[in-house]
Amino acid sequence: MTASSPPVGTGPLQKRETRLAWGLLSPTLISVALVIVLPLLAIFWISVKPIELADLRAPAPDVYERLKGNPKAAGDTAVLEYRLKNASQKKPVANVQMSDQLPDGLTIAEIDPRCAVTDKRLTCDFGDWKPGHRERLQMTVVVDQGFISSGATVRDTEAEISGDASSDLFNTEFTIKNFTRVFDGDEFFDVLGVTLFYTVFGTIGALAVGMLAALILNKDFTGQGVLRGLFLFPYVAPVIAVAFTWVTLFDPFSGSANALLLQMGAIDQPINFFGERPLALVMVTVFEIWRYFPLSFLFILARMQSIDSDMYEAAEMDGASPFQKFWYLSVPQLMGILSVLFLLRFIWTFNKFDDIFLLTGGNAGTRTLTVNVYEQAFALSNIGAGSAVAVVIFCCLLLFSVFFFKFMSREEGL
Repeated sequence: MTASSPPVGTGPLQKRETRLAWGLLSPTLISVALVIVLPLLAIFWISVKPIELADLRAPAPDVYERLKGNPKAAGDTAVLEYRLKNASQKKPVANVQMSDQLPDGLTIAEIDPRCAVTDKRLTCDFGDWKPGHRERLQMTVVVDQGFISSGATVRDTEAEISGDASSDLFNTEFTIKNFTRVFDGDEFFDVLGVTLFYTVFGTIGALAVGMLAALILNKDFTGQGVLRGLFLFPYVAPVIAVAFTWVTLFDPFSGSANALLLQMGAIDQPINFFGERPLALVMVTVFEIWRYFPLSFLFILARMQSIDSDMYEAAEMDGASPFQKFWYLSVPQLMGILSVLFLLRFIWTFNKFDDIFLLTGGNAGTRTLTVNVYEQAFALSNIGAGSAVAVVIFCCLLLFSVFFFKFMSREEGL
């Protein structure tokens, strides 16, 4: 008898299972695309557009309506005024039209030739408006007793105005000036250097302090649970609260840190910890380490407690020192979780904005790329340049991720 060869190819059952799997995954994939991919594509699109923050909204006409005069009896006259303007100072608006429902008892005596009234409905055709167009449309009206008695006003019904205009966001005009502005001069490389210092030392410091905390709490002793809770406080506390506390604590005039150093004779005059270069950058990096070491501490401690204790007992019988047990037994077992933590913390720290902004506002040499995004997009209202910086951040992190995974795969192959 000859053994039958296994079937080759995909069978109908596997095809059905594949379709079912894709069907179950499709809501998640669509959600990821809507939440992550579409905003990312929008940033890339805006980064090559010559637009400012105000250009994101298409130009539109605006109208303000009021009744000038104080008619008190039937037959009195007043002036119905519409203040019209093109809100954009750069773009025209075409085919501007307005309509408004007149209240009962109000009759237009002198109507503008561009307007008409049908069944108490006022309609006007203003044609095309130039950028920054402004005018006042005034028409004499006569009131009767019904209008006086009802207490109605012309603002009871809002005037509707519309026009045709296109936003710069959707035209086909592109530019590389945003990226040229980002890389112009030495400013970008200074900001990049600050970002790398903050990210590298903040990431390594958080891992090192987290490992130290895990080593301390890896042994059973009285009060271990309380100490674990205290170690988690920096991570779970609201960032605005802890940032304000640090700023107050290290304030050069009323901070406790300066007062203590002065009383000890360590310094002769107060130190502006968050206002002097390069001390401010060191301080925000220390804050980053202090605030985010609990995350590393939790993961490292969980991995330590899963390591078989028999190895340590055997090493101790062979005369290994505590350092040798840590270096030759613990560290190899922790390399997997340490590499994952380093990747995540590097990406998160590189993208960090709120900590630095709350502590220094990006001043005193603490301006990172994310702070630069905010300054370009909102402080300077150049949304294109801000998006260009965001694209640079994405490319930097993409290159780091590719290098990291290549390096890690090579290490695993060894």
